[in-house]
Amino acid sequence: MIKDNQKRLNHFHILLDALVIICSYALAWFIVNATLWFDVTAENKNAMAAVYLAVGAAIVPFYLFLYAFFQLYTPKRVQSRRVELANIVKANVIGLLCIALILYLCRKNEYFRNFSSPMLMLFFAINIISEALMRNLLRMGLRSLRSKGYNQKHLLLVGYSRAAEGFIDRVRLNPEWGYNIRGILDDWQEWGKEYRGVRVIGKIGDLNTILELNTLDEIAITLSIREYEKLERIVAGCEKSGVHTKFIPDYYNFIPTRPFMEDLQGLPVIHIRHVPLTGLLNATIKRSVDLIGAAVALVLFSPVMLIAAAGIKLTSPGPVIYSQERVGLHNRPFKMYKFRSMEVQPPAREKSQWTTPGDPRVTSIGRFIRKTSIDEMPQLFNVLKGNMSLVGPRPERPFFVEKFKEEIPRYMIKHQVRPGMTGWAQVNGYRGDTSITKRIEHDLYYIENWTLGFDVKILFLTFFKGFINKNAY
Repeated sequence: MIKDNQKRLNHFHILLDALVIICSYALAWFIVNATLWFDVTAENKNAMAAVYLAVGAAIVPFYLFLYAFFQLYTPKRVQSRRVELANIVKANVIGLLCIALILYLCRKNEYFRNFSSPMLMLFFAINIISEALMRNLLRMGLRSLRSKGYNQKHLLLVGYSRAAEGFIDRVRLNPEWGYNIRGILDDWQEWGKEYRGVRVIGKIGDLNTILELNTLDEIAITLSIREYEKLERIVAGCEKSGVHTKFIPDYYNFIPTRPFMEDLQGLPVIHIRHVPLTGLLNATIKRSVDLIGAAVALVLFSPVMLIAAAGIKLTSPGPVIYSQERVGLHNRPFKMYKFRSMEVQPPAREKSQWTTPGDPRVTSIGRFIRKTSIDEMPQLFNVLKGNMSLVGPRPERPFFVEKFKEEIPRYMIKHQVRPGMTGWAQVNGYRGDTSITKRIEHDLYYIENWTLGFDVKILFLTFFKGFINKNAY
């Protein structure tokens, strides 16, 4: 039943996508050819009408193929909106480039040469927006139905473990996923043992009998590590019955959610942590963006930096910029630059003439440049030097690194990438005197899920809520 429903849903998805593509194309044509916003003559409209119609007819199946290629019709009840949107954008970018290439190669033909470029760009933008909106509305509708008990997927857990409890916890928190857990099979727990409404209903040896009843849509193998010798037999039984089977490992607490798997001549090798920036292509792209971004930022913010430097020089004696040792990529120390925001400490014999005993005081302009994060701008030179990146985990002083690596699990993983001027933790409010544990959680999420689009998002958010430091004093 679930498989039939999924097929019908996929067919419905395809029909909706085709309708969205047609409407987006028609709207783009209307805006360009039937309004006064673009200078299109009546003669050109009539001459090109058949061409636009033919191209539109070809675009629909081509775009549906691209959507299928980018797995937009793969059933993923828990797929994030961000992943789906990224796939929509990728498909449309490839589609736009292919159409543009065909028009360029056929430019000697007057019909292809006169095809409207503004219309093509409008179609690209309208189609992405319409497709994302349609899929979000459909997602909301399906999740609403599932949360009310419709379109449920019935599954059985094989093995009682931390993985089983974790899966049940998430299903209970997200009823819109539409999972109905019928029970757990386990050889160690007593019949009737219950976890959040899900009971142990038998032994693992009962699996074949249950599979013969053909009342399940999925089997989730959640064996504890001590029972992995049973895995081959369980998988063979599930495959024989034809029931879709998934494996939820019992080591998710120390292996990340997105480990990198490598095929070593047929032998699967799981890397404990997937760091996208260790790849040459990704690292090159990020470094190129850093160099261009830092150079542009230095030009744009040079007036602000000059005013800040003059204010520091005029209000207190001492250097304008100071450097502080921090720990960066591969645990290597480097000098991080900042505008000086505190009074310079005099030699011990002259100290009483300068300030009261204790820590150096923040200057009047220092409070302002700290609060607005202007004091961080000299780190653009660190980015150019290669010590830092525009986006990444914030670097710490060696003393705190030694302290935190003993107290906080996985703390040192942050040094597998370049530290950044801003980061995912900072735009989420974790900066200054905030939870170091939360900061590390956000840093690890960034490291494991890096994309160029993610960097752009963080830089965009920095302009709105990353510059003002509420913890500055």
